[in-house]
Amino acid sequence: MVSKGESKKKDIGSILLGFAILMFGMETMSSAVSGLADNPSFTKMMTAFSNPILGMVVGAVLTAIIQSSSASVGILQALCATGAVQYSVALPIIMGQNIGTCVTSIISSIGASKNARRAAMIHLYFNLIGTTLFMVFFYALNSFIDFAFLGESANAAGIAVIHSLFNIGATIVLFPFSNMLVRLAEITIPGGKNKEDVQVEIVSIDERFLGRPAFAMELCRGKVREMAELTRKSMELALEVLLKYDEEKAQEVIRLESVADKYEDVLGSYLVKLSSKNLSTTDSQSMSIILHSISDFERISDHAMDIVKSADEINTKGLSFTKNARREIATLCRAVNDICNLTVESFCKDDDTSAIHVEPLEEVIDTLSKKVKENHIKRLQKGKCTIEMGFILEDILTGLERVSDHCSNIAVEMITIYDNDYNTHEYFKNFSSEERASFNEEYEELLKSYPIGKHDGMIKE
Repeated sequence: MVSKGESKKKDIGSILLGFAILMFGMETMSSAVSGLADNPSFTKMMTAFSNPILGMVVGAVLTAIIQSSSASVGILQALCATGAVQYSVALPIIMGQNIGTCVTSIISSIGASKNARRAAMIHLYFNLIGTTLFMVFFYALNSFIDFAFLGESANAAGIAVIHSLFNIGATIVLFPFSNMLVRLAEITIPGGKNKEDVQVEIVSIDERFLGRPAFAMELCRGKVREMAELTRKSMELALEVLLKYDEEKAQEVIRLESVADKYEDVLGSYLVKLSSKNLSTTDSQSMSIILHSISDFERISDHAMDIVKSADEINTKGLSFTKNARREIATLCRAVNDICNLTVESFCKDDDTSAIHVEPLEEVIDTLSKKVKENHIKRLQKGKCTIEMGFILEDILTGLERVSDHCSNIAVEMITIYDNDYNTHEYFKNFSSEERASFNEEYEELLKSYPIGKHDGMIKE
């Protein structure tokens, strides 16, 4: 396993080596073509390329063949070192290079999702439209002004400036019309409008990146963060439905649960394949956390759907909790919502320091759940509540407790992995007396923030 420090040194070394090879290649090409300046055939060929259309075609074809605009620009800059290449020749070739570079993205999109192919088409349309507008505008203006610099010998710096100015200018001009480019790509590659197709594309991860483990891990981190945010949204909606039934929100929770299932399947399968690759210590830790956490996130979405089903049963049967019971449940829901937010934020920010505060809140939720059960029994004894509502309440409380348990699992996993202590079951047993005292103090303070029996802001009468 490669350590974090060694991995960073290796990356820096690779960057410097690549840059050195690039500079050496440029120097070698410049030396190799230096004698062409006095070659009549070369001069004649370069003069032919001064035709804008032919120059664009040559630039596009060359770049498409070597599949690198950087390399083709480097070749052009090396040729310019001979002093025989004028700007009238270089300019159309540069414009063609911008079109030819689109071949790489088009080839990469083969076999990919619809959105990936559309992204490649947007890249193509951007460069085609940008190049066309530039060439028409520039040569129309040249017919009146007659730019003198076109007859001058091009140099490497001038090539770089023209290439950069074109891309910056095209971006500024076409940015306001970005929606039109998207629409054009959708017309070129139609379909994929229903929710199921969209879900598959959102959740999918391209397996071609498995050859680059560090990049593949970063993709996985991004996807699991999406899953975490989706789970948070699912739980938030479920709690809202429980406190005030809303059919549209209930259906959204059910839909999000199916998407969470897809995330778990895709991420799990992808990470198993990625685990056989050479990963840094940091990536290995991330993989362990993700593998353990995706099942917890998926289970939270399951419990969110179960809570919605209980809310639907209450609504369908025309049942209701007593006013005090509703307030107690609202307080418990606020605590569960808070622990979900804290867990997701800690996870997405990779912050094991804030993750420490999840477990005290989980203990508070257990205590609140017990109090709600005790109060329900008292109301049941006084005839203020029914046994049927008691069964539903038990299902709801079980679901809320398990949500907090899964949040605790995620937080403890983060803490133990980063502390190089992989025995999560022993984490709390190994607390020092000082850590236990701090934990108890935080627990007591949090308990005061969720008083059972008082009106809570989440509930709407």
